[in-house]
Amino acid sequence: MKVVKFGGSSVASAEQFNKVANIILSDSERRVVVVSAPGKRNDQDIKTTDLLISLAKTVTSTGYDEESLEKVVQRYEDITSELLLDKSLINQIRENLLQIIESYKDNEDRLMDGLKASGEDNNAKLMAEYLNKLGHEAHYVSPKEAGMMVTDQPGKARILPEAYDRLSQLRERSGILVIPGFFGYSNKGHVVTFPRGGSDITGSIVAAGVEATEYENFTDVDSIYSVNPKLIDHPNEIKELTYREMRELAYSGFSVFHDEALQPVVRKKIPVVVKNTNHPEAPGTRIVAEREINGYPVVGIASDEGFCSINITKYLMNREIGFGRHLLEILEDENISFEHTPSGIDNISVIVRQHHLENGKEERVLHRIRTELLVDDVQVERDLAMVMVVGEGMAKTVGIASKATTALGEAEVNIKMINQGSSEVSMMFGVESYKVDLAVKNLYHAFFTK
Repeated sequence: MKVVKFGGSSVASAEQFNKVANIILSDSERRVVVVSAPGKRNDQDIKTTDLLISLAKTVTSTGYDEESLEKVVQRYEDITSELLLDKSLINQIRENLLQIIESYKDNEDRLMDGLKASGEDNNAKLMAEYLNKLGHEAHYVSPKEAGMMVTDQPGKARILPEAYDRLSQLRERSGILVIPGFFGYSNKGHVVTFPRGGSDITGSIVAAGVEATEYENFTDVDSIYSVNPKLIDHPNEIKELTYREMRELAYSGFSVFHDEALQPVVRKKIPVVVKNTNHPEAPGTRIVAEREINGYPVVGIASDEGFCSINITKYLMNREIGFGRHLLEILEDENISFEHTPSGIDNISVIVRQHHLENGKEERVLHRIRTELLVDDVQVERDLAMVMVVGEGMAKTVGIASKATTALGEAEVNIKMINQGSSEVSMMFGVESYKVDLAVKNLYHAFFTK
C-alpha cells in the first residue's frame, strides 16, 4: 500500500485533477490519497487557502463579505463544471462554508481553523467524486472518520499517539480512500489545523499509521535540487538523500517538503519519494533512512533569513553553574524557542527567529538577562541569515570547512557565526541577510561545479 499526497498546484484546476487521477489509477498500490486545497493556477492567481483567510477576516457577529465567500466557491465551481461533476456539490460547499461561519463567528481562532481546513476538505470530496465518475471505487474519508486525532491548540495541531492505532484500520477498507490534508479533530470535537504546509504532515502521519510501503509526495518539480533553482540555472538534482539531510535542508529554507513532515515516517523508516505531477515518469528524489555516499560529500546548500542573535558576555561565565539553564528559562518564560547557541568561555550567543522578539519581548528579555544574570554586556544583532551546507559525506571528507570558508571569503561575505552539530551532517554559517544569496551561490559553485 502506498500513500500519495498531492500539493496545491497539483489539484489547482480540472486539468490538474485529470493528471492526478491518471497517476492514482496507474498504480494499484496507490490506495490512500491525501489532497491539499486548490493552489495557484498561474503566477497571478491566489491560493484557495489565502482566499479562505481573507474571508475569515471579514466575518463579524453580524455577517460576512459575500464577495469574498463567492471567490472561494468559484474556485470549486471552475473545477466541477469542467469535470462535468454534479452541480449540487457546489451548493454543498457553499452551505459548508456558511455553517462554519455561523458556528464560529464569535470565536476568531476556531473560525480561522474551520475555514482554512475547508479548503482541503471540500477538495477531497471533489477528488473522490471524480474518481467515482471515472468508474473506480473511491471514498471521501474525513479526518475524524480516519482517526486523525490531534491536540486542541488552533493552528498548531499535534498528532496524538492514539491516532496511529485508529489510522491503521484504514488498511481494511476497500477502494481508493481520499483524505483531506492539513487538519485533524481534537477530543473536544473541534477542527484544528497543522502549521501552514501541513498537508505534508497529514500524508506522513497517514503513511506511518497504515505502515505504507512508500509515501509519495507529488508537487510541481521533478526532484529536490541541491540549491534553490531561482539562484542557479539547472542546479544539481538530488536522486537520494537521508531523513537527516532532508530535515536540515527543510529547516534551512527548502520549501519542497515541510520540515515537520518527516517525523512520523522516520519512526517507521518508510521511504519518501518526491515527484512531479506534471512529469510523473521522472524518478524524483527518494528520502530514506540510510544511503550510500557516492560522489559529492555535500548534498545541498540552503538558506533562511529572519534571524537575530542575542550576544551575551560575562567574565568567567564558564565557571558559573546554571548560567545556561537560567538564560534559557528566561526565553522559555516568554515562549521563545531558540535555534542555535554557539558559545565561548566568556560569551554565548542565542540565535532566535527575529519575530519572536516583537511586542515588547525584546525589552523584557534583555532586562531580565541584565538584572538576573548580571552580565557584562548583552546586545541584539539583527538581520541575520543562516546558510546551511548539508551532507552525510561531510563527516568522512577532509577540507569541507576550509572549502566553505574560502568560498565565502572570495565572495567577501563576512561570517558572523559558525556552528556544526556533533553528527557532522550540516555546517551552518551566520551571515548578513543582504549577502545571503551571494553566499549560497559561491558555496554551490565550490562544492558542485567541476
